[in-house]
Amino acid sequence: MTHPALIRRDHLSTALRLAADGLPVLPLRKGKLPFANCPACLYTSCGGRPHMKTHGPCTCLAPCHGWAAATTDPWTLNSPCWAAVWQEAAGVAYYPGGAGLTVVDLDHDDAVVWARATLPATRTVRTTRGQHWIYQGTMPSSNGVRDGVDIKSTMAYARWRGPGCGALTALPFEVRALAVKEPAPVQPVPHAFTGHVQSATGACRHRSPAFLERGIAMAVQRINEASTGIHAAVYATFLAVLSVHGRCGCLTEDHIARLFTVAQAKGESARHCSDAWSNALTRLGL
Repeated sequence: MTHPALIRRDHLSTALRLAADGLPVLPLRKGKLPFANCPACLYTSCGGRPHMKTHGPCTCLAPCHGWAAATTDPWTLNSPCWAAVWQEAAGVAYYPGGAGLTVVDLDHDDAVVWARATLPATRTVRTTRGQHWIYQGTMPSSNGVRDGVDIKSTMAYARWRGPGCGALTALPFEVRALAVKEPAPVQPVPHAFTGHVQSATGACRHRSPAFLERGIAMAVQRINEASTGIHAAVYATFLAVLSVHGRCGCLTEDHIARLFTVAQAKGESARHCSDAWSNALTRLGL
């Protein structure tokens, strides 16, 4: 049986090795949680430690403020303030955003199957129940973007499970689209032209119905030909259509219905179509 003291020293050794490679690290207690703030920092009464810096509102050198305590400084990791913490540590975590990384945390087998069919291949790390897919690039973190899938990048931490295998891939649109905030449920077919800014004459500024028809036909083809990442492809297509035709008042319910029909034929639900459309409207300020 491995002695607990050896395990704790191993956690510190792992942290120092990762820090030397440029990965900001912090200790975890039981339950995969960061250590609680010290009394002086309790409830961020010290003002907090923004952007993972040891200077600013908070000058405490203890591992406080969760992800913001992550550091690559070997002196801090070996400091007396951290010594007692390493004696109790149950694991090592790292701050992905601080290393320019994004972790897609897949919490069960179904999530892994979904990722293999939807996301570009990248470095993968086995976890207790699933996998971490690691991409090069940062984005806002978000939990529960779909069943069993969390995004850990800026202002979040991920438990170190080993180096994994495979080459890092640049953070793709399919992952960024997962963290887009979903609007409240709306009617299956939204009224695209209600509240839109129209031209002074009320006529389509493109002057040619054929231009709109080609655009809708291309959008339908783009959705129909998508083989992976259907949700992201539908959102991107809706965004493209609205960016060109959303303000001129030329879109009708028939055009929207054609887009929704092909999206649902590819497996999207009516609600996902409505949410994607509403989200595109919001993104463009329409």
